[in-house]
Amino acid sequence: MNVDEAASTCAGVLRELQSAVIADQRRLETILTAIVGGGHVLLEDVPGTGKTLTARSLADALGLEFSRIQFTPDLLPADITGTHVYNERTGEFAFEAGPIFANVVLADEINRAPPKTQAALLEAMGERQVSIGGETRELPSPFFVVATQNPIEHEGTFPLPEAQVDRFMIETELGYPDRMGEIELIDRRADRQTRTPTVKRVVDRETILTLQSVPETVTVDPRLREYIVDVCRGTREDDRVEVGISPRGIQRLFEAARARAVLAGRSYVAPEDVHAVSHPVLDHRIVLTTEAEVRGVDRGAVVGHALEGVPVPAMGE
Repeated sequence: MNVDEAASTCAGVLRELQSAVIADQRRLETILTAIVGGGHVLLEDVPGTGKTLTARSLADALGLEFSRIQFTPDLLPADITGTHVYNERTGEFAFEAGPIFANVVLADEINRAPPKTQAALLEAMGERQVSIGGETRELPSPFFVVATQNPIEHEGTFPLPEAQVDRFMIETELGYPDRMGEIELIDRRADRQTRTPTVKRVVDRETILTLQSVPETVTVDPRLREYIVDVCRGTREDDRVEVGISPRGIQRLFEAARARAVLAGRSYVAPEDVHAVSHPVLDHRIVLTTEAEVRGVDRGAVVGHALEGVPVPAMGE
């Protein structure tokens, strides 16, 4: 699969996704960028904006197995990864896989589960495997986690630790549709008999695996590589920041920019690709100082300042 074919495939997935989800196309492109780049997505939004529908529709359009985990305060790590169950007929313990063993896993309201349960996802997200009872079991390929959390509800929640947040390639939101979008939402509901819209399969598992290899063929000019590094390093020099972008964050920005170029149908990364993914990839990785938190400093403003502080390379030279 070349870049043009990959871009055409992504466009088909987006069209099918938009047949079910009323959302800004750029937000859906951002989510698909993470999928093409082999990363995980954190959706932080208020209830009712279509987070669950988006994750399920994405899995359907990609022809992948979908699993939903409702995170609650009493959820145990074994409820996610699975456990060994005694079989009375054979007299042996057999492994019963948990819901993490799927291609697309929706971790709904992830911040409602205690840290120990949240940590059960850490190895899965980073290594694509889980350790259970001294055994290591590989997860299906491809494997994506789409996690959701409510930004306005704090009682009874457990904020994700920085190590967990850093595992997400992208954090974004769907936001409210505009007025015409909400009218279209009602019109679509009136024209069908079911409450939930259906999405047709556009591609299959093998195509997705092939699609994920295409960004590896995208070239990145050395000057643009330096630009990516300098922008990320600039976040560490900001007085408002306790912890800036890590080396892992730099790599994720590089990977996301290449995936974004694929969606645009380019065999090379342009500065606009970096700018398109900078905030979704970097904002959630910033840890502000206590003083900045009290002052209500926006993490996006920190990243914006870092972007403004580094000259954009002239790629035509």
